[in-house]
Amino acid sequence: MIADGVRETREKMTTRRKRIADNLLQAQHATAHLTTFNEIDMSAISSLRERMKEKVEKEHGLKLSFMPFFARAAIMALKAYPVVNAQIDGDSIVYRHYVHLGIAVASEAGLVVPNVKDADQQGILDISRGIAAVAKRARDGKLTMDDLTGGTFTITNGGVFGSLLSTPIINYPQSGILGLHKIQDRPVAVAGKVEIRPMMYVALSYDHRIIDGQQAVLYLVRVKELMEDHRG
Repeated sequence: MIADGVRETREKMTTRRKRIADNLLQAQHATAHLTTFNEIDMSAISSLRERMKEKVEKEHGLKLSFMPFFARAAIMALKAYPVVNAQIDGDSIVYRHYVHLGIAVASEAGLVVPNVKDADQQGILDISRGIAAVAKRARDGKLTMDDLTGGTFTITNGGVFGSLLSTPIINYPQSGILGLHKIQDRPVAVAGKVEIRPMMYVALSYDHRIIDGQQAVLYLVRVKELMEDHRG
């Protein structure tokens, strides 16, 4: 309870909050940070999810969100543009031929980014299980050091809180982060006609030191293509 008349209070930052702050500041100072944007028509993937979700929950006990679909699309796009999954080490570029996919999770203790190991070797359902498992450990405060280290690329979803657009900060020393946002009905031109479609803005923040603008834009376009045509 704050006493009447008190206009300011002071609270010491937790160790985790201080570490998060330091890491975010390091990402801004240590990288050539740039963000590119696109938008995705979510009609096809929304229809697919609607058809699948009841069966998936009944047979596998999973609540099917959009995140595993985006995860799979992001991974497939990384295969097409591997530099987005790479990392600078001194004067070398290290290309990782695997994807340890970081998923940003807002927990009571602050933002954490556990990762799903070898997500590129998994299908939609396994990725969904992996994301649910690390998110639960994050909320329960039971993440291990292995959960929090080794990530190669990250996805963050501000849309669950209502964010329409943002410029996510790279999870250093990674080189790219995909930002998802709120799905919102908007008028769009489809075959020369105006239609109302469920649209989502997406953002890719990337380290311009090793990822050229063309590669970043084409990576995000590939994610868009895969999400709009789920047969990808």
